[in-house]
Amino acid sequence: MERKDLLEAVTEVAASLPPPIDVDEALRRITASAVETIPGVAYASLSVTSKGGKIRTLAPTDAVAVQADDLQYELRQGPCYEAVTGAPIVQVDDLAGDLRWPQYGPKVAVALGLRAQLAFQFRAEPHARGALNLYAVDARELTIETRQLGALFAHLASVALGWSRQDQSLHEALTTRETVGQAVGILMERYKIDANRAFSYLVRASQTTNVKVREVAAGIIADTLDGAP
Repeated sequence: MERKDLLEAVTEVAASLPPPIDVDEALRRITASAVETIPGVAYASLSVTSKGGKIRTLAPTDAVAVQADDLQYELRQGPCYEAVTGAPIVQVDDLAGDLRWPQYGPKVAVALGLRAQLAFQFRAEPHARGALNLYAVDARELTIETRQLGALFAHLASVALGWSRQDQSLHEALTTRETVGQAVGILMERYKIDANRAFSYLVRASQTTNVKVREVAAGIIADTLDGAP
């Protein structure tokens, strides 16, 4: 799918979200559209916590996603669990070879036919947290494009749940995507690192400074332009 088509798909989903909305239907549309439009993604789901800390799955696109989510809740390990309990973004390019979660990754996830996974946290202070879970059936299918588009769909899920301000428009989100893409390219060239490490650098800088990723990226672009001959 061409980039223009991808952005149009996200825009179409966003257009369905202004209130009043049917939350369940909106969430189902978000996860279904994520699978249809994000390259390499086979299944998607949302994990949401309650005030008491219990985690439940919403809007799964397939029973495989439900099984994978439930196993991570039960084992208390895996990208989905990590994202919904603390980490902003968790990516695994090859579950079979990842030893961070010895029960989930090499054994359980692979038995379900899953080879790669990506999870994005979204939250509502002070207690509720959620995560968009993206599953791939081929290893090393997750790219910077996957991360950028996945972040947009996670944002849309947050909006649908009422966890984000409605005036955070899709236009701002799409602008963020282009700005982040430019900053990632600059970091890759500057530090001779791959796209995933460059994106992780932006996320860490955002978390450390409590500044939005878009603003961190914009600052890197501005510094580069200022230093240009």
